Amino acid sequence: MSNQILEPTPELSKQLHEKVVEDQSASSLVNRLRTKNKDLQTQSVNTYQQFWNDSSNNNEESRASMYKTLTNTYYNLATDFYEYGWGESFHFARKSIGESLRESIKRHEHALFDAARISSNMKVLDVGCGVGGPARECVRYTGAHVTGLNNNDYQIERAQIYARKHEQTGHSQFVKGDFMHMPFGDAEFDAVYAIEATCHAPVLRDVYAQMYRVLKPGGYFAIYEWCLTDKFDTENAEHQRLARAIEHGDGIGKLFSTRVALQAAKDAGFEIERAQDIAHETRVGNEIAWYKDLDCGVINFSGLQGFARSQIGRVFTSNAVKVLEKVGIAPKGTVQVQDVLVTAADGLVEGGKAEIFTPMYLIVGRKPLN
Repeated sequence: MSNQILEPTPELSKQLHEKVVEDQSASSLVNRLRTKNKDLQTQSVNTYQQFWNDSSNNNEESRASMYKTLTNTYYNLATDFYEYGWGESFHFARKSIGESLRESIKRHEHALFDAARISSNMKVLDVGCGVGGPARECVRYTGAHVTGLNNNDYQIERAQIYARKHEQTGHSQFVKGDFMHMPFGDAEFDAVYAIEATCHAPVLRDVYAQMYRVLKPGGYFAIYEWCLTDKFDTENAEHQRLARAIEHGDGIGKLFSTRVALQAAKDAGFEIERAQDIAHETRVGNEIAWYKDLDCGVINFSGLQGFARSQIGRVFTSNAVKVLEKVGIAPKGTVQVQDVLVTAADGLVEGGKAEIFTPMYLIVGRKPLN
């Protein structure tokens, strides 16, 4: 393995993703893998694994100082698999009995939009917008204009494709930028939200402070944050293993506790109105655990994405990727990407069952009027 770090520049993104395939079918994943620049894909895999394997960059300090390289490289590698296996909104949700994953995701998003008091004609910022799934839902649900901020060129390109497909180009825009140094003026937005995205920040207070800066006085901030819970024991080796699996499998330099996240929001200046871990809240209408769709049994016939997440589907996808890599259709290193995502899924399920991890620590705050 080369020890050279390949920086995920805009130029690299254009060369790596030589052809952008628009649909989400099984054949689409094959086409996306087939059209990658194979040398750059392999180098990107090697770069990502340096943060976790036997390398001088395998430490918290390197992952924090090089967070942009870590996160961007991860999403250059993982985005196609995310869309194939999960959809356009890269986040979790608790489900009610009889509710589909897509329906539960929309309901979860609506709850956050309501918490942020988003309404028609507002100017709203989605921090770490992925390929724009929640932003598009926010436009549909609230009638607001949504700006999606993302530092990954490939995901921005895909978000723009979807915006055109859904005829939302007049109601949304997608901006390239680092959420630690947002390219917006002070008090520019009526509301700001983030869904399972700011966990990639090396310092939570600093990204929350940026959200505070660009928010108008009196405006609301609402986030679902990935955190370690109070049940996480720093002296427990199994807890440490699961946290590391989630970090490695999801491109996160370091997971912080719910206490750290809440204090960071307070330190950023927000008046906190609600702070609650809703991941493990079982009630009527919310009966099914958030990780159930990663732990959906031996076989699932609910559709392509359901099959892909089942045990047989994961084996099928892994073996298919191995064949594609062996015959030269998929770039060398693609099997490693699939293995990383399996590591993520297993860590998330086990961490969720042990209740040491939450992907939905809800914080709602308001920027004071003066």
